[in-house]
Amino acid sequence: MKIDLLDTLREKNPIAFNISNFVTVQDVANGINALGASPIMSEEKNEAEAMVKMCDSVTVNLGAFTESQLVQIDAVTTFANKYRKPIVIDPVAVGAVDYRKERCNELLDQIDIAVIRGNAGEIAALADVEWNAKGIDAGEGSADLETIAKTLAKKRDCVVVESGKTDIITDGDAVVRIFNNSDLFKLHVGSGDMLSSTIGCFCGIDDDYFEAAQTATAVFDVAGEVVAKSMKQPLAGSFGVQLIDELHLIDVKTVEKNTNFE
Repeated sequence: MKIDLLDTLREKNPIAFNISNFVTVQDVANGINALGASPIMSEEKNEAEAMVKMCDSVTVNLGAFTESQLVQIDAVTTFANKYRKPIVIDPVAVGAVDYRKERCNELLDQIDIAVIRGNAGEIAALADVEWNAKGIDAGEGSADLETIAKTLAKKRDCVVVESGKTDIITDGDAVVRIFNNSDLFKLHVGSGDMLSSTIGCFCGIDDDYFEAAQTATAVFDVAGEVVAKSMKQPLAGSFGVQLIDELHLIDVKTVEKNTNFE
């Protein structure tokens, strides 16, 4: 795992273009900025090409889109492919709502992507594996989590990050598991969105997206775990604020010391 990519990110200060969920946009922007990248957001189709040309990566969050926003998303992702900018997709709740799954699959059929980041229910839905999703939560199922992730990675020829108690990162063949975790991630709604955008930042500085996704996930998970362990009691609101603080403070040495992975 290339943990020193964290130093590279701060040296390069990549521009991370995000089409964000309005519920979590501020957390995403502050998290990216604290980490050392440069966030930029837009919902305007007419500036799609200019935005893509200036950025280093594109992260698309499908948490609260409308049909009109899908037009912009189509434009942005098409330009991202044209200008060879990596795309990260966060398919929020596609396992719970058929409309979201249909629109997400339509998008994925049209473009090349670097990474899909979602929970088990979202990844299973896109991999056409039976699963009982619950809203934005992972839900329950009996299928093997690693197999689900690998199936989708092969189907879409991309890296998949399947978030959960253990985060699974795969390119369809190789698999890395990261065990750093805290229940507070589930209580802070923006955590998953922040992770997806963090992955986008790292994909913007290293075209080995498997390595970039591993490092991004490790950095984010360790930051959250450090905060959770420092709290005398589990305070969901305070966790979100302190997570952003820790993303600013965290360094390579801390991540190397604390990452638990195989």
